Amino acid sequence: MFGYVLINKDELRFREFDVYRSYYCGMCQVLKKRSGNLAQATLNYDMTFLQLLLTSLYEPETKLEVFRCKLHPFKKTIKRTNEITDYIADINLFLAYLKCVDDWKDEKKISSKLYSFLIGRKINKIRKLYPEKTDKLENILKASREYEAKEEYDIDKIAAYSGELMAQIFLYKEDEWREPLYKMGFFLGKYIYLIDAYEDIEKDVKKGNYNPFTEIYKNENFDDFVQKILTMMISECAREFENLPIIEDVDILRNILYSGVWSKYKAVRNKREKLEEEEND
Repeated sequence: MFGYVLINKDELRFREFDVYRSYYCGMCQVLKKRSGNLAQATLNYDMTFLQLLLTSLYEPETKLEVFRCKLHPFKKTIKRTNEITDYIADINLFLAYLKCVDDWKDEKKISSKLYSFLIGRKINKIRKLYPEKTDKLENILKASREYEAKEEYDIDKIAAYSGELMAQIFLYKEDEWREPLYKMGFFLGKYIYLIDAYEDIEKDVKKGNYNPFTEIYKNENFDDFVQKILTMMISECAREFENLPIIEDVDILRNILYSGVWSKYKAVRNKREKLEEEEND
């Protein structure tokens, strides 16, 4: 359910895109360094946004290094890394592990079972580094699964579990920025869950999987309803963001929050509208 917090590349200056890409590349390299090649497959844009946000807020000492990526061996690439990168890389892998465990339980995916087994030792190390946080994340996901198993469709309640999950990840430190970071994570997490459900609704209904929109997706104003609640989530998230004393790379972060996050929604909505037109022809 990750990969929705994107940049709008067309509205970024070249320098800003290079900065963003350097954080993305830095995260990729840290995943490899800390947890091996397999961990790189879990890299996503949502965690890159968080890396940029926390770095801009806390301003840790950040290393800029030139390296050659195996995917682009003839081109020099810049990466940015700091202590926050380590934290996010570990939590990112832990979330990927939990998702694999869920996929095995729910759909008996052999690939998920194999992946969770292969990264098991790395996960044990992450548990030891962040025992309280990993326990909280597991408990939240467990509660979310139990709610879904009841087949209840309170959209706000089920999305709140993902909101709480992301809120806990946003809390890098217990300090004066705890409240705005918690709220940012909470509303962004709800946004991610809901847009993921919006994208998957037809597939979930066909397969008989749980989806909070199952009972209403055939309604005439369904797409507008989803857009309205997504707008509310991002508005609350952006409100809390503006309360943070961020100066460095603030334009990149605003690009993501005010424009980039809607890229996926627009693509999904356009796809749904085309399918509806084809069905009506």
